[in-house]
Amino acid sequence: MSDQIIPALIAFVVVAILSPLLIAVLRKLGLLQPIRKELPSDHQLKKGTPLMFGIILFVGIIISILFSPTPLMYFLSITYILFSFVGFLDDFWKASRQDPLGVSSKTKLIFQFIFTGTLLFYAINEIGVDTNIDIYKNISLGFPLVLYVIVITLFVVGSANAINFTDGLDGLLGVVAIPSYFFFFMVSDRPEVQLFCLIMIGCLLGFLIYNIYPAKAFMGDTGSLAIGGSLSFLAVIEKVEILIPVLFFVYIAEELSVILQVTSFKLTQKRLFSFTPIHFHFGKKYGWSENKIVTVFGFISWFCALICFAYWRLLLNP
Repeated sequence: MSDQIIPALIAFVVVAILSPLLIAVLRKLGLLQPIRKELPSDHQLKKGTPLMFGIILFVGIIISILFSPTPLMYFLSITYILFSFVGFLDDFWKASRQDPLGVSSKTKLIFQFIFTGTLLFYAINEIGVDTNIDIYKNISLGFPLVLYVIVITLFVVGSANAINFTDGLDGLLGVVAIPSYFFFFMVSDRPEVQLFCLIMIGCLLGFLIYNIYPAKAFMGDTGSLAIGGSLSFLAVIEKVEILIPVLFFVYIAEELSVILQVTSFKLTQKRLFSFTPIHFHFGKKYGWSENKIVTVFGFISWFCALICFAYWRLLLNP
């Protein structure tokens, strides 16, 4: 255990130390957050906060490879890097042009589908990921290769973007993602996965020092899409796809609230929520503070991770 905890501690310390320097560089380069006009008034005050702070999480990728230069660790690192690249394009467009819309959704989705399909074929052929979805101990649903790739590609891209939606309040995604990584640490018997998850937790704890309300910098899609891609692929590698509706409950609720809001307004001209993603709804309708929303959502994420671990331990683990 110590050979995994030490790299995680190193990641935490390095992120905590280097973050102020990165924030200063982002500010000097003018890579600052533009704010959409329709967002609540308290969020308008955040305009000009340094964006792309998620770059600091690359410390975790470097440390992971240094401590475990194995094919699986390279795969996890490349997954993170590719999704981060998509987020970086979006963040750089937003910050450099002060355009809150960023790169078009179509462009981002094209990159994500290409990257996900390629990574899946590699995982199946080189890492040994099978095309079954486990349901109960040794019972699983078998899928033809092509169908499995299609289904899981949709799942990964959908989950990654759901996790991306969660990055909307100071500290929210970091607090919610830590239980998700901890779950994968607990259920995996692969040292690389355990190490990667602990290092990411260490990085996020260091990151949160500067991202908890009031945030000194924002993660941006550079970090949120990367976290989304890595968590989604961890579910595929560990064969716990069946648990995703519960484990990713907060993320799915965030994305689903947007889908329902748009659909309802198009069909009935009525809004189901005061504002979406749903974390804004609690602030605008009920007056919850950002810290309260983050705390409640974080608690829900830990609770969901606990439920999933119990299911895995009792009903899924062979």
